[in-house]
Amino acid sequence: MTSLKRDGEILFNINTCVGIDSVDPRIDPPTSTDVYDKLNYLSSLGKTQIAAVQRDADIGVAEAERDAGIREAECKKEMMDVKFLADTKMADSKRELELQKAAFNQEINTKRAQSQLAYELQAAKEQQKIRLEEIEIEVVQRKKQITIEEKEIDRTEKELTATVKRPAEAEAYKMQQLAEGQKSVNTVLIAQADAEKIRKIGEAEACSIEAVGKAQAEKMRLKAEAYQQYGEAAKTALVLEALPKIASKVAAPLAKTNEIVILSGDGGRVTGEVNRLLAELPVSVNALTGVDLSKIPLLQKMTSAE
Repeated sequence: MTSLKRDGEILFNINTCVGIDSVDPRIDPPTSTDVYDKLNYLSSLGKTQIAAVQRDADIGVAEAERDAGIREAECKKEMMDVKFLADTKMADSKRELELQKAAFNQEINTKRAQSQLAYELQAAKEQQKIRLEEIEIEVVQRKKQITIEEKEIDRTEKELTATVKRPAEAEAYKMQQLAEGQKSVNTVLIAQADAEKIRKIGEAEACSIEAVGKAQAEKMRLKAEAYQQYGEAAKTALVLEALPKIASKVAAPLAKTNEIVILSGDGGRVTGEVNRLLAELPVSVNALTGVDLSKIPLLQKMTSAE
C-alpha cells in the first residue's frame, strides 16, 4: 500500500468517526470500511480526536451553563430590584397613609379637646353664676339672722342686768367693803409682826456682838496677863510665832525667782552682804507689818553679836 493511499484511508476513517460525510474529491474513497493495522495507530488517533471533541463539547456545555447561570442571576437581580422597588413604594404609600391618618386623628382629638374644654368652661361659668346667686341669698339670710341675734343679745343683756348683774354688783360692793376692812386689820397685824421680828433680830445681833466683844476682850486680857507674867520670854515667843508670816510676806515678791546669785570676788564681801540684809530686815518688817523688831531684846542681841 502506497503512502498516498494510506493517508487517504486515515482521513476516511477520521471522517467516518466524527460523522463527516464529505471527503476531499481529490482522494478516491476506499471500497473497504474495515481497516486494521498492527500498531493500533488508527485506533489511538481516533480516541485522541474523540477526547478532544468531548472536551470541547464539555467546555461548550460549561460555558453555556455559565452563561445561562449569569443570565438567570441577572434576571433574578432584575426581578428582586423590581420587587424591592415595588415594596419600597408600597411601604412609602403605607407610611404616608399612616402619617395622614395620624394627622387626621390629631386634628380630630384637638377639635374634640377644644370642644370639651369649651363645654367645661361654659359649665364652670354657669356653676359660678349659680354659686354667686346662692352666696347672695346666704348673705341676705345671714344679715337677717345677725339682726335677730343682736336683738336677742340686747334682750338677754337687759334681762341679765335686771336679774343678775345689779344684785351681783351690790353683793360685790358689799364684799369689797368687808375685804377692805379686813385688809386694814391684816395690814396692821403684819406691820406689828414685822416690827417685832426686826426688834428680835436686832436684839439677837446685839447680843451676838456683845458676846463676841466680851470674848475678844477676855482673850486680850488673858494675853496681856500672860505677857506680863512671862515677860521677855512671852514676847520672844510672840515674835517667833510671827516670824514665818513676816518671812512669807517679805519673800512674796521673790516667789517666781528660781535662785539668787551674789557675785563677789572676795569671800568677806558675801558675809558683809548677809549682815547688811539682816540689818535691813527690821526696817522691812516694820514697813510691812508695823512691828519694830529693833526694840525686841533677843533680836538686838542677835544683830549686835553678828
